[in-house]
Amino acid sequence: MSIMPRSTTRRATLADLARVSGKAELIGGRIVELMPTGHRPNLVAGEIFVSLKNHARATGRGVAFTDNIGFAVPELPSGRESFSPDASYYDGPLPSNEMDFIPGPPTFAAEVRSKNDHGPAAEDARARKREDYFLAGTLVVWDVDPLARCVRVYRVSDPATSTLFGKGEQADAEPAVPGWRLAVDDLFP
Repeated sequence: MSIMPRSTTRRATLADLARVSGKAELIGGRIVELMPTGHRPNLVAGEIFVSLKNHARATGRGVAFTDNIGFAVPELPSGRESFSPDASYYDGPLPSNEMDFIPGPPTFAAEVRSKNDHGPAAEDARARKREDYFLAGTLVVWDVDPLARCVRVYRVSDPATSTLFGKGEQADAEPAVPGWRLAVDDLFP
């Protein structure tokens, strides 16, 4: 989730964001490029995606997305107009043009910590992004920490409180992804 702002002379739009090669989000009229992730965080995000994809297929409900999908949202008080989670699940109307961003927030978003996503500044940035997710309409956000080998689950019903899942436990994303569970041990073999 480490970010590097790209300078622009005018207010950027979702159309500008769609032309960016690489992962980025639109915040405050600026395209904010997101740093590539490392080996372990990418594998963890992949495990989440595969499990979500299998669940969506089995239930016939929702769609799982990998890293770099764009979710377009009406501008939030923070200025954010898009999200690009590390893995996500969406249970809503898809765009008529399959090449477009998803119109609305993810139902569930997983944010996997990268190498530089630790410390006070990173914690503040993660809390602000979670707040944006919930304001936009996301129901559940996972904060996945490969170093601590745990998953913190935040829900829109009580956004300031997390449920911690660790070794030997199964994390859930209720009510965003009904019936889905993922063993924390599968994320951190």
